[in-house]
Amino acid sequence: MSTRQYARLVNEWVTAIGLRRTKDAMIYRATGNLRAVQLLLGHAKIENTVRYLGVDLEDVLPLAKRTEI
Repeated sequence: MSTRQYARLVNEWVTAIGLRRTKDAMIYRATGNLRAVQLLLGHAKIENTVRYLGVDLEDVLPLAKRTEI
């Protein structure tokens, strides 16, 4: 098994048991940087990231707009 195949397999396991969402949520809670989490997830719309994290849109949009990358 190649390194790339192994990485894909581990990523599938992490996603299947919910650790990926946990890691992203932890990054958001620690930094408050919704835009960074959006980029990590590859989401085109900030609304998708908000929905994914399960946070209130009214609370995070002002923060996201102030965050420049």
